[in-house]
Amino acid sequence: MTVTPGEKLIRPLRNPLEELCDDGHILGMDADEQQQITKDFDDAVNMTAAQIEKWLDTDESKAVGQKSGGGESTGHASGRRIVKILGKKKDELTDADYAHMKKVHGYVARHSTQRPKGDVTDTDWRYSLMNWGHDPKK
Repeated sequence: MTVTPGEKLIRPLRNPLEELCDDGHILGMDADEQQQITKDFDDAVNMTAAQIEKWLDTDESKAVGQKSGGGESTGHASGRRIVKILGKKKDELTDADYAHMKKVHGYVARHSTQRPKGDVTDTDWRYSLMNWGHDPKK
């Protein structure tokens, strides 16, 4: 594909099961970009997979967040996905995993700035962040 100066290359959607390059990164994603996303994700997610799984089983976890059609909240579904990501080896991560890791970092960063005053222990704000793998009390 030829790209003229000033034109932006748009990467087509890919199958997340596609092959890795010889250096281990996913085709189309720069290794430096993967590294930065991983660092940001690791900074945002301060709960272990076991802690997140245990949290997701609580009534408090299930009660918070935006729900589409009355089902599972976006944050709760994200937490389940984070558990899967945490269980993978680096070379098993897909573009979709990296995209979700980036989304998690963005959510935690934005939501953290909205900290309510006072003790946050039993607040929806904290519970929502915990669904995304971040316990602000840690």
